[in-house]
Amino acid sequence: MEQIVPLILESGRTAIDMALYLLMPVMVVMLALMKLLEAKGVLAFVANRLSPLLKLFGIPGMGVFAIVKILFVSFSAPVATLAVMDKDGTARRSIAATLAAVLTLSQANVVFPLAAVGLDLGMMMLTSVIGGLVAASATYYWFARQPVWQDGNQEDQSVEAARKTPKSIMQIMSDGGQEGIKIVISSIPLLILAILLVNVLKLTGAIEGITWLLSPLLELLALPEAAVLPIVTKFIAGGTAMMGVTLDLLDQGLLTVTDLNRIAGFAINPFDVVGVAIIISAGARVRQVAKAAIMGATVGVLVRGVLHLLIF
Repeated sequence: MEQIVPLILESGRTAIDMALYLLMPVMVVMLALMKLLEAKGVLAFVANRLSPLLKLFGIPGMGVFAIVKILFVSFSAPVATLAVMDKDGTARRSIAATLAAVLTLSQANVVFPLAAVGLDLGMMMLTSVIGGLVAASATYYWFARQPVWQDGNQEDQSVEAARKTPKSIMQIMSDGGQEGIKIVISSIPLLILAILLVNVLKLTGAIEGITWLLSPLLELLALPEAAVLPIVTKFIAGGTAMMGVTLDLLDQGLLTVTDLNRIAGFAINPFDVVGVAIIISAGARVRQVAKAAIMGATVGVLVRGVLHLLIF
C-alpha cells in the first residue's frame, strides 16, 4: 500500500499536467475552428464534393462526413453520424464500409496533441486516408458483400449544412472551445488510470515479461523496448490512454520522435476495445455489420502500419 499511494499521486500529477498544458489548448482551438467551419457549411461542402469519389470505395455521402469528423474532431464524433445512417435507411453494406474506414483512421484528439511533440501530421493524414479507403473497399467489396446487406437506400445522399443560427463568430467558436474542454476533462480519469496501470505493470514486472515475449518482433521492426508500453496500453485502454503513456515516455527520453512515427500507423486509431465499443453503440444496424467492418479495419490498419515502418 505504501508503494501504491505515491504511484497514484504521481500518475495524477502527470495526467493533469498533460490535460491542462497540452491537450486543452490544442483541443479548444481545433474544436473552435471545426465548429465555425461546420456552422458556415464548409464541412458539408467538402463532404458533398468528395462524395462522388469516395462512393467508389463504398462510402456514402454521410460516411464522408463521419470521416471528416474523426480526422478533425475526435474518435467519438462519428458516432452521431453513424446513428443517423443507422436510422435513415442507408444500406448496411455502406454502413459497414464507413465503419471500417472510421476504425482505421487516426483520431484528431490524439493526433493534434502528439503533433505538438513531433508526430508528422501530414504523413498521418495521408496514411490515414490510404488505410481508410483500403479498409472501406475490402469491407464493401469482400467482407460485407452479402446480398441481405444491400438493403435500404443504395443511392448517395448529400450532407446538409448546419442550420444557421443568430450567433456571432466568436460565440460559435466559444461553443466549440467549450466542447473541446469537455472532451479534455472527460479524458482526465482515463489518463490517470492508464498511467497508473502502466506504473503498476512496471512495478510488478509484467512489462518486462511482455517485452521479453515481443523482443524478437521488436528487433525485427527496429523498435525499442519502450514501444511495448504505448502499444499494449492502446489495445487495452484506448487511444487517449496510449497518448498519455507516449507523452510520458517522450518526456523521459525513453521514446524518440522517430519511434513515435514508426508505431503511429498501428497505434493511432480507434481500433481497440474501448473505441470499437463506443463507436458501434451508434445503433442496432451498425452493430450487425461490426464483424465485417472489424475484418476490413484489420486490413486497413496493417496497411497503415507497414507504410509507417517503410517511411520512417
